[in-house]
Amino acid sequence: MTRTVAGSRGVASAGSVILPLALAQFIASYAASNMNVAISTIADDLDTDVAGIQTTITLFTLTMAALMIPGSKLTDIWGRKYCFILGLLIYGAGALLAALAPGLALLTVGYSLLEGVGSALLIPPIYILVTVFFDDLKTRAKWFGVVSGAAGLGAAAGPLIGGLITSSVGWRASFLLQVVVVALIVFLARRIDDPPLPAERPRFDVLGAVLSAAGLFLVVFGVLQTNTYGWGLSRVWLYVALGVLVLAGFFVHARARERGGRTPLVSVRLFRNRTSNLGLVTQTVQWLVMQGSFFVISVFLQQERGYSAIQTGLMLVPATVGVLLASAMAQRMASRHPQRLLIRGGFTLTVVGLALLLALSRQDSAVWTFAPGLFLMGFGIGAMLTASVNVVQSAWPEEVQGDISGVSRSVSNLGSSLGVAIAGSVIVAATAGGNPPFLTAILVVGCFALVGWVAALLLPRAPRRVPAT
Repeated sequence: MTRTVAGSRGVASAGSVILPLALAQFIASYAASNMNVAISTIADDLDTDVAGIQTTITLFTLTMAALMIPGSKLTDIWGRKYCFILGLLIYGAGALLAALAPGLALLTVGYSLLEGVGSALLIPPIYILVTVFFDDLKTRAKWFGVVSGAAGLGAAAGPLIGGLITSSVGWRASFLLQVVVVALIVFLARRIDDPPLPAERPRFDVLGAVLSAAGLFLVVFGVLQTNTYGWGLSRVWLYVALGVLVLAGFFVHARARERGGRTPLVSVRLFRNRTSNLGLVTQTVQWLVMQGSFFVISVFLQQERGYSAIQTGLMLVPATVGVLLASAMAQRMASRHPQRLLIRGGFTLTVVGLALLLALSRQDSAVWTFAPGLFLMGFGIGAMLTASVNVVQSAWPEEVQGDISGVSRSVSNLGSSLGVAIAGSVIVAATAGGNPPFLTAILVVGCFALVGWVAALLLPRAPRRVPAT
């Protein structure tokens, strides 16, 4: 039974639940993108380089990706509201530490580690609470659209808000703003009435959590090492191969645990559904393209054109506007068109937008040349963010919504991590090889967008929901 009531009281009740959840999703996504426009400023202030800041950004999203599934499982053990509040408190402590950090090491601890751990705890309850509070599929899709739109808006608006704050006050103020917003969310979240958990709660799979986190870390860490060793035969591929082996060990462990009647960190059955798997691929690529392209453009504008943080943020406004418009239209589009069609159209617009950036934007080209490509890319990504979440979540029954939500959020953040890591390494490799770094990196990001487009084409016409057992 849906936990909201009819009429205006129902709307108010829904609003009291959704507002803190959407704000939390917004601020977590904002944290992943606002750093891009302040890369040069932070690097100069902390006496480090762009590669150091790139590593911090990548480690933030990687921490989220590695711990999102364990964080989702903990909601079944500790409770959704408890994990949500605990995550906010850890996140707020990390933001405060980052604001006061005298060097790169403490910035990494506060931003990459504590904010990442906090996000991994607070984000899974957002989607689980929407699922348990609203059992009507149309209503649930509406609120999924709100929180998914908040994620896209946070990522898209991060450069503008971060640039404005960095230029007018300082980059540390951006972290202090996050502390204030987190405190507001904690205050609002007190009104959330967490439904009771089952009397028998699952045991936490510690080994599974370690294996999954270590495997993801090693793969992305290997990609990061291309900044130093390039893409040739080197220790880079040793890290990646080791990460793949650890992830394979995780799946073997999960299958054995499940066959033995014990609860694994995540059931391997969640990766046997074609619709869900293709939806997860599109989610990963969406965030890879968004964060990768934002990073490339931000570095280009600051390093090549000498733009300030606010100038960089303003240059990315067309993408922000595109995401905003698409998010505002998401519910209407979802009611009129199949989800798979929205994802295909979104990737098509994204690819065209990246092609326009390649065709029009140069080191000495006019400011307007960036606008058409950025707008189409932003609109395309905004149009498919909610659709991909709906495709994945709707492929599974109620009993496994918590697990699939954790997997869904994990792959999204893995995409963000890979986007920044790959984009940064391509910039370094292209510069060392005498190739145009901006154009080369955008071309690589565009190739990933094509992969997402192909995955969208393969989505079945009528997604089939599979049974829990």
